[in-house]
Amino acid sequence: MPGDLVVPDGALGVVVFVHGSGSSRFSPRNRYVAGALNEAGLGTLLFDLLTPEEEADRANVFDIELLAGRLLERTAQVREHPDAAGLPVGYFGASTGAAAALWAAAEPDDPVAAIVSRGGRPDLAGDRLAAVRAPTLLIVGGRDPVVTELNEEAARRLRAETRITVVPGATHLFEEPGALDAVAEHARGWFVTHFSGARTAV
Repeated sequence: MPGDLVVPDGALGVVVFVHGSGSSRFSPRNRYVAGALNEAGLGTLLFDLLTPEEEADRANVFDIELLAGRLLERTAQVREHPDAAGLPVGYFGASTGAAAALWAAAEPDDPVAAIVSRGGRPDLAGDRLAAVRAPTLLIVGGRDPVVTELNEEAARRLRAETRITVVPGATHLFEEPGALDAVAEHARGWFVTHFSGARTAV
């Protein structure tokens, strides 16, 4: 499946983007955040979780286990890529993509160093949440009460370092002026902090 990998010189790590249902690697919101991360010296990978044929079956779009499997495959490929070998890996998940990221991170041998969720549905990872070891930042909109409640519920089930950050005035898609800038700033800080810790640990 196609993907767009960008690794700046001297990158601190690589963030793999996991898009939500009905989206793709061309998501303008994810690409905006990815650009901000690149400017901060972080590598990014945006890829399609499903082929066009698979997307035609709506059941696949919400098959979290299937999506997590695809993410794990891409994570392994990133770690073997010459430009990214040896770098810490993080996940940035949106909507159902956040559930796939957390599901994948619950695997015993998953190397993810940090996770950020934007308007995500971490609750869809279910019982897998308790097995996640990566520090997780849950970003929600201040005007997205249902998703905020679902994130709070998921946070109580996560045993790893977890933080919920609310972007005031933002709705589910963070379309309001400055909302995505806030998401990018919070994500950048989270990844830089935890990638630096992962490199020190190595």
